Amino acid sequence: MAVSGSSSKSKSKSKSKKLFSEKKGKSIGIVRSMNYKIPGTFSLESGKTLSGVRIEYEMYGKPNADKSNVILICHALTGDAHAAGFHTGDKKPGWWDIVIGPNKAFDTEKYCIICSNILGGCKGSTGPSSIDPETGKHYGISFPVITIADMVKAQKKLVEHLGVKQLFAVVGGSMGGMQVLQWTVSYPDMVKKAIAIATTASTTPQQIAFGAIGRKAVTDDPKWNGGNYYGKEIPAQGLALARMIGHITYLSDASMQKKFGRLQQDADAAGITGTAGTTGTAGTTGTTNTNLSELSPKLSPELSPDASNDASNDLAPNFQVESYLNYQGDNFTKRFDANSYLYITKAVDYFDLSRNGSLIEGFSGVTAKYLVISISSDWLYPPYQSQEIVSALTANGVDARYEEIRSQYGHDAFLLEEGQLNYLIRSFLSQILVSDVMNRNFYSVSRDETIEHASRLMVKERVSHLPVISEDGKLEGIVTSWDITKAVACKINELDEIITRDVRYVYEDERIEKASSIMEDNSISALPVIDSEHRVIAVSYTHLRAHET
Repeated sequence: MAVSGSSSKSKSKSKSKKLFSEKKGKSIGIVRSMNYKIPGTFSLESGKTLSGVRIEYEMYGKPNADKSNVILICHALTGDAHAAGFHTGDKKPGWWDIVIGPNKAFDTEKYCIICSNILGGCKGSTGPSSIDPETGKHYGISFPVITIADMVKAQKKLVEHLGVKQLFAVVGGSMGGMQVLQWTVSYPDMVKKAIAIATTASTTPQQIAFGAIGRKAVTDDPKWNGGNYYGKEIPAQGLALARMIGHITYLSDASMQKKFGRLQQDADAAGITGTAGTTGTAGTTGTTNTNLSELSPKLSPELSPDASNDASNDLAPNFQVESYLNYQGDNFTKRFDANSYLYITKAVDYFDLSRNGSLIEGFSGVTAKYLVISISSDWLYPPYQSQEIVSALTANGVDARYEEIRSQYGHDAFLLEEGQLNYLIRSFLSQILVSDVMNRNFYSVSRDETIEHASRLMVKERVSHLPVISEDGKLEGIVTSWDITKAVACKINELDEIITRDVRYVYEDERIEKASSIMEDNSISALPVIDSEHRVIAVSYTHLRAHET
């Protein structure tokens, strides 16, 4: 349901503040990264293959017995697998710690959370900076072109390796949201719920243009050397400039005005007045809580102007916003690979889920329940693009809900708006219907069958309840193992004589709390699920109680 009207939006925001101010979530503490090697060769959309592909990942919380509580988090452009908690010695937590942990939206006491570094990245997963097993050298630009679909395929390999048959949810913002969309298109049966935040289903010319400028900044740096810079000086100047350009798109005019105003570095000494505002932006990197006091007023030597040149000094950065961008660019070069930046931004440019020019057709096979969230001040992935996603999904009969976060932080709000994010995500995940947990692969009998047949079926399939259905699939009753026992004791042969016709049931669109309550009140362990025409479509068992909020 869309949040519309100023009163509705303010009410949603105040409700989220109240909900999370009373009982704030805790950190999950120290975490460690793990690495999975995909066996054999890995085929890409381009037709090329990679060998020995590795995927770095982290896991928070524990999977339940049937691993039906697993949620996959997909990171953004320059993020990594470290989404929450602390690595030993870290001063700052993972990039989405505000929503992952006990009593947070992704409650690690209820869910098992997985986050992996994407294929093509440089944070433990195979990418251009990795060693090519065939040559023993860094891939560089010999690394094949990758797509969002390739990234998702690698994630699927990891998920299958971990023994997960279906993900309870796939979640991500920005490029992570693209991965969410791709998951539900490529592997619809593996995703129950999907949360796509501040993203698009088809990269626009403006978004491609920003990516192109960033890539040109890198490749025009002489030290890029055709991608062959490993073991040498990196193309720091080009990569820093690319980051500075990109970072501007993650902010908004309002957030920059509040954060920096027109303050200069020497504002106090010069008596210059202005509005600086508060600080604390995350950037699509996942770095959080950056303060102006942490920003270096100087660039690294290779990026700084010659201090002896008066003209250069006159043109040197003196506004705080300039220093901030310089810091972001300089810091980025210390943690990210230039070639990975080229490949990942190109994958974003290629992203387009429309089919024959139609997004409705592109989403035709999607079955997951959706929450699509936009940000009011996001001009990189503006709200209308999220609304287009919802329109295409609902046109296919998909249960899709739209929400808009009211924020002045711009695109980066999906990493910053703690209250609104926790409220929206938690409320969506906790609204579990019978359809989310019911078992469609059920066994049944007809009333003209023998007790022996029903008994053998129960033993073979290890079930204690069998719905009795008519030729047109409608519910006529139920037979339990206790009924079979009584029939044997009383020497009854006909199934029709022991059927319980006063049967409790639920509809697939009812909440599991109701189903669980019926089962508990009537001391039963299985409940038929019927459609509007009274046809049996599934059976829910006692394990659904584990999914209750």
